[in-house]
Amino acid sequence: MNENCLSNGINWVGVIDWNIRDFHGYITRRGTTYNSYLILDKKIALVDTVKSSFSKEFLDKIQEITDLEKIDYIIINHVEMDHSSSLPIIAELAKNATIIASQRGKEAIIEHYGENFPIKTAKTGDEIDLGNRRLRFIEAPMLHWPDSMFTYIVEEKILLSNDAFGQHLASAFRFDDEIEENVLMEEAITYYANILMPLGSLVSRKIQEIVKMGISPKIIAPSHGIIWRSNPSKIIQAYLDWSIGKSKMKAVVVFDTMWNSTNDMARAITKGLISEGVETKLLKLRSAENTDIITEILTAKAVIVGSPTLNQQMFPSLGAFLTYITGLKPRGKLWSFFGSYGWSRGAVKSMTEIAKRAGFEIINSGLEVKYVPNKDDLKMCFDFGKEIAKKIKS
Repeated sequence: MNENCLSNGINWVGVIDWNIRDFHGYITRRGTTYNSYLILDKKIALVDTVKSSFSKEFLDKIQEITDLEKIDYIIINHVEMDHSSSLPIIAELAKNATIIASQRGKEAIIEHYGENFPIKTAKTGDEIDLGNRRLRFIEAPMLHWPDSMFTYIVEEKILLSNDAFGQHLASAFRFDDEIEENVLMEEAITYYANILMPLGSLVSRKIQEIVKMGISPKIIAPSHGIIWRSNPSKIIQAYLDWSIGKSKMKAVVVFDTMWNSTNDMARAITKGLISEGVETKLLKLRSAENTDIITEILTAKAVIVGSPTLNQQMFPSLGAFLTYITGLKPRGKLWSFFGSYGWSRGAVKSMTEIAKRAGFEIINSGLEVKYVPNKDDLKMCFDFGKEIAKKIKS
């Protein structure tokens, strides 16, 4: 069995994108992969394609294993272009292949690439017989697009999960037992936090549905990153924990500053939190990436956000951050706001209003200091942190 083989006759034919560092604003320091799987049987199936800029490498890999004209099925689990944009190229060459997608997948293929494709739709429970193995389809709408579905190889118990259970991680290795566990889980939690966090309730329901279907995968093969073969239950349990908003006794203090007044407040609040034994991360916008901040927030119980007032509003970097975080809809967090101001207030009020509209649980009225915080102000900030810590622990 070669290094790209999941099981006899089931091959990874994806590509490695070593150099991508920005994926729709998500920082991908370790690159990514676009995974595709070729299944050889009496009939041949290709599951997902790759980003079109890698199409030549992709086609070469397939042709090292089989002729393109021998492919019977091209399965598109998800139409986002990092997984489907090579479809027009390979469909033209694999002339005998029928494309299989969900109903919404079919509609999206037509909307992206036109109508010149033979497309058969699949719904949950539908199967195709390749000869010695069956492929079963599971619709997974909004995980993370409306068209999304999973493909399950019944006999080998391999779940081809597309964007679920993935990571943005480029590596010469394909499997979880070949990668340092801390690196793999760091990228898995970052991926979940920045892509799937707003879909937590759907994630937990889909996992429960799969369990009720009697599916217990021995291998989970996503469309980005590393394949889970040594212990797939580890990532399943992690997804269940993340999806319900399971948190640690932890706070994240996120702030920006103009003349260091809000910085001094943030540091005092952080000291108050730590004095009560609460794990705390202090993250300054414009110094930390939103990608990393969101990842820290996923497992935190409280988020404390600080901004100076500028033009009677929050500082611009806070506006961008709050737009991002409210879209991700973190569950089960306690929220509080603080900031400094000069001749007029505004930052704490505007941040609080955004949080209220998002349905966040706001635990106090916030804290504001005029101009430069003095010794008494910093004591007030310290106590502010202590009180939040007590709420976390309670």
